[in-house]
This record gives sequence, structure tokens and C-alpha cells, in this order.
Amino acid sequence: MRHWQLRTPQTADEWQQYYQLRYQVLRAPWQQPPGSERDALEQDAYHLMLITEQGEVAAVGRLHRCDEHSAQVRYMAVAEAYRGSGAGKRLLEALEYEAARWGCSIVQLNARDSAIGFYQRQGYAKGQQAPALFGIAHLQMHKRLRVAGSAVQFASWCDALSATWQQTIPLSQYMQLTISSFDGNQLCCTAPLAPNINLHQTMFAGSIYTLATLTGWGMLYLQLQAAGLSGHQVLADANIRYVKPINAAPEARCVLQQCSGDLSVLAQGKKAVQQIRVGIYCDNSLAAEFSGRYAVLPAANDNATRR
Repeated sequence: MRHWQLRTPQTADEWQQYYQLRYQVLRAPWQQPPGSERDALEQDAYHLMLITEQGEVAAVGRLHRCDEHSAQVRYMAVAEAYRGSGAGKRLLEALEYEAARWGCSIVQLNARDSAIGFYQRQGYAKGQQAPALFGIAHLQMHKRLRVAGSAVQFASWCDALSATWQQTIPLSQYMQLTISSFDGNQLCCTAPLAPNINLHQTMFAGSIYTLATLTGWGMLYLQLQAAGLSGHQVLADANIRYVKPINAAPEARCVLQQCSGDLSVLAQGKKAVQQIRVGIYCDNSLAAEFSGRYAVLPAANDNATRR
């Protein structure tokens, strides 16, 4: 799926393919007429399609704003040939990213019974029963796109995170790791090239790995702060894919919707686990992809979160 494209339909043919997949998956099996796959919000909604290297439409979905703070995903459909390939997950993440870009804190949807497990794996929580459609039971589900907190709190937590890095992870000082921004949804960190350079005058692979690791660790730390939880954070497993050399100051980016795993079990004295993805960018182009499995061990006698 590495070279598949996500984009809004542009041409008349793409729009036809977009709506045709919607109809085939969501309406035709229940003998609904063509046109029933559309509603009155089409003109004001954000539409997205996932296209394979062969030009086939693998998945489609739509997003519309509900109010100032929330948006709703509708008409998610994955072509039968691409189910189980990760197409639905990739499309959903892109829709969530757009909702976060709009400034929304919550994304919601109505999931049919057979899709509830999929959405739970993507971090959605169950809500109330939604109206049935064509005799199929649906459930309201929602997901937070931003941690709870104010801009002042975000700044305070980032200061505490920076201090924790400097006091407990000396390598962060040598790398000159800094936090660029945190808005409750996305954490961005950077490090200058000079102290992290190799003999090829590009960024040392170990520094790239460390930048990604600490950014993921930092996003976990900030989530715990927002939830009023504490624990001892450790990286349990990780892998990284280096896409291209970094010859300018990199930026590590981690968004909340790329963090999967329930942290609330810490309040019950249980270990929490979260899978976190981080992208490393150079000149706004992806240079490395990192995925780490982090564990948070309950803090028995203190409120400090450390590595």
C-alpha cells in the first residue's frame, strides 16, 4: 500500500467511481436504488478516495462538520478485493486528520454491528444505539482527536516534558532536541542537523531513531498528563523505515489518532500499552517512518513519569 494515493475525487470519472463503490458496498446488497448512496450534505462535505497503483478505487469515505467541535464520518466503504489490506484504516486516519485540521476535538460515526470491532481497534468508544438502517443495527461511536486541556496547560506540560528529557535522558541534550509545537492533537519535535550529522553530511541514523522514539514517548507523556494518570514509561518494541537521507533540520510529527491503546487501565493499577507511529520529515517530505510499542507501568509510590 506504500504507493497508494489518497485524494479527493477530481474528474467526472473519479466522482463516478467514488459514488459507485459507495453504492456497491452500502446500498446494492439491500436492493436500494441508485442515488440512495448520497444525501443533502454532499456539496458541503469532504470526500476522500484511496487509489491503488493500478488506478483502482480501494476505499472511499466522507467527512462533514456537525458543529464547532465535532465532525462525522459517513459512507465508509472498502472494495471487497482490498478488505483486510489496511485500506479502511488508512482512509479513516486521513479523514480524522482532516477533522483535526478543522479544529474538531471529536469525530463520531454510526457503525453497523459487523464493523464495531474495526472501529474499536482504531480507538473509537461505544456510545448509544443509533437508528437501524435497512434492518441493520447501528451503534454510535466516537473518538477524541485532542487531549483535554487548554493552551496554557499544553505549554506547561511541554515544559515539564522537556525538563524530564534533559534530566533523565542526557542524549536529548546532546542532540539539542526541542518541542516545536503541541496543540492537543499533534506533537512536533525537532533537532538541528549539526550535532547529529554523519560522515555523509546527513543525519545520523541513530539520531533519527532517537528523535522518533522520544517524540512517541513524549506524546504518551502528554496523554498521561491530560488524563491525570502517571506511570513509568518504557519502549517495549519498535521498528523504523528510513525513506531518504536527511540533509536539513528534521521535524518529528506524531498525531493522537496514530496512538492506539487504552491508558485508562492505569487507574486500576494495570499496565497500559500503546502503539504509536511517528513520521520524520525533512523539508516537509517524509524521510522516516517509526512505529513503537510503549508500555506504561503503574507508579506505586510517586507521580513521576519517567523512561
